[in-house]
Amino acid sequence: MADIINVLAGIAANDPLDALRDHRPQAKENAQLSFEALLEPSDPAGFSYLERYAVAAFTAGLLGAPAAEEFYRDLLRDEDESASWAIAELLDEAVAASVPDTGTGVPGPYGIFESAALAGENAPGPWFTAAAEPATPLDDKLVAGLEFAHLLVLHPRDSRPGHLALLLEAGWDEDGIIALAQLVSFLNFQIRISTGLAALAHTPGAPAEPTAGPDPGSEPADPATGVDSPASARVEEALAAVGDRVSTYPDLNRPEVFQQSGLGWVPWIAPVAEAELTETQREALIEAGRAKNPYFRLLARDPAALKARTLTDLDIFFNTTDGLGRAERELAATAASRLNGCLFCASVHADRATEESGRRDLVQRLLDDGAEASLGDAVWDAVVEASVALTRTPQTFGPSHVTALREAGLANGDIIDVLGCAAFFNWANRLMLSLGEPEVLSAGR
Repeated sequence: MADIINVLAGIAANDPLDALRDHRPQAKENAQLSFEALLEPSDPAGFSYLERYAVAAFTAGLLGAPAAEEFYRDLLRDEDESASWAIAELLDEAVAASVPDTGTGVPGPYGIFESAALAGENAPGPWFTAAAEPATPLDDKLVAGLEFAHLLVLHPRDSRPGHLALLLEAGWDEDGIIALAQLVSFLNFQIRISTGLAALAHTPGAPAEPTAGPDPGSEPADPATGVDSPASARVEEALAAVGDRVSTYPDLNRPEVFQQSGLGWVPWIAPVAEAELTETQREALIEAGRAKNPYFRLLARDPAALKARTLTDLDIFFNTTDGLGRAERELAATAASRLNGCLFCASVHADRATEESGRRDLVQRLLDDGAEASLGDAVWDAVVEASVALTRTPQTFGPSHVTALREAGLANGDIIDVLGCAAFFNWANRLMLSLGEPEVLSAGR
């Protein structure tokens, strides 16, 4: 099978940029394996191929990626042509209202922070709701999946336990929810990195290095539920109906601001119990110690996707045979997490950026002042600006960001690392935000 990221970016197999991608061979191979695990698994179980392709086409359309939308609609059309047309019609409705009529034209991500201390950064945006279509394959279950996809694409920080209750009520089970969240989150990575690579390929400049082997006027989100206000009762009903299958943690010590270190994470649906992990699931964890972590045991419900995702992550961030420095890689992850509103990911990777660079004050400035902060360092500012542009929904990364990175002294291989790190955290953030939430750890934990 052709490399899907190259196909979407318009990069030929013998292109110098493809050769540079080969410097991160595990990341390249496992991004492809992630596609296979999530779009074309040998056993789709309770999440059919039609449903997977429909969610993928819808997600690509929301991300403003016509090549990816057409690619996934073609896959869907092979399964059911009427479903492909139904998804196209829903996209017309959703995309038409994808940017509120604020006069600013600012893209997402949108969302309401639960913390009053961050209320100044609240960004209400359009919500998408739909109804099942009797004459099409768009039944209640698939429509709920599409609404969840819209949430993850445009409203990741608005995710609340009630959204998982709505999925359970519509017929998704816990394993299916993990596969759905992984699929939408992965596409946010795949499409962003292909967009970035396309911009890099078409920006005049230094030659590639030689290789070495809410709808406008609708009500804002209800901060208590993360769902548009008219749907709040529906969410409460779903939470009541599913009972203890979804945890809400009323007494959780939630963080008030972005901070370096000191945060844990709790899941809203049950992870696999450590004692019940299968050999396949344990192998998918890659590192045995992750069996103690509820986040990784939750993702172990889809072990093939977890394994490919983990190996992609490790190669992007820890393969330092060449390319961007570790501090700048962690900075890109922090910038993406800051814009998406993932307090947990921002905390972990801000701490690592400080550890790698020793520049705690600059890292804290990014957390305090937000993704638009100027750090006063040419390389760091270029990395942050590029990461933020790639994280916008739809992404705004383009030739000007490539030029700024080159002017700051980054070579094409370094730029690919920036793209990989920022794009990957548009995958990671959406999983962390949609499946659980952070807590402030007490001393000794």
